[in-house]
Amino acid sequence: MYVPEHFAETDADKLARLIDGNSFGLLVTVSEGRPVASHVPFLYERERNVLLAHVARANPQWRHFSGGTDVMVVFQGPHTYISPSWYRAPGVPTWNYAVAHVYGRARALEDPAQLECIVEKLTAKYEGHFEKPWTPAYDPRMLNAIVGIEVTITELQGKFKLSQNRPAADRAAVIERLDASASEADRAVAALMKEKYRTQ
Repeated sequence: MYVPEHFAETDADKLARLIDGNSFGLLVTVSEGRPVASHVPFLYERERNVLLAHVARANPQWRHFSGGTDVMVVFQGPHTYISPSWYRAPGVPTWNYAVAHVYGRARALEDPAQLECIVEKLTAKYEGHFEKPWTPAYDPRMLNAIVGIEVTITELQGKFKLSQNRPAADRAAVIERLDASASEADRAVAALMKEKYRTQ
């Protein structure tokens, strides 16, 4: 990923929050010179430095993992269009966004105990806020229909493009416009910008 220094985000806590809050990642591999991608919900186990997920056994992408294949997983955070009409100084149209690219070595997990553990952890993450959360209660043979994925992370890149290249007055104007928007995405970008410039 092209990351100019002023847009680079290296704070491990911020990147973990981005991944946890936008955990439906894009898993990218290359097979016979052709990129292959799957959209998959992931768990980020920061203390182990791994990503966990599973795919359908019918999805051929898991067969790319023999021998610890290098993969990339993309986590897209809030993003929105920025109009130059909002600036106090001349500018051009652009896009503000936050994204994390995770690089690592992937392996397929087929052991039923490992698969059950991944399913239970994913269920706990996504059901936990419901008033009556669903708990796994299914025929264990159904685990044969999935294959687990464990990505051991070798590099984590973050890019938070939040108008760092604009004067403070322009950044304030962008935050004001986004904060007043009816769009949840706009307001999420405004919140990231406010957090960034409050801590500088």
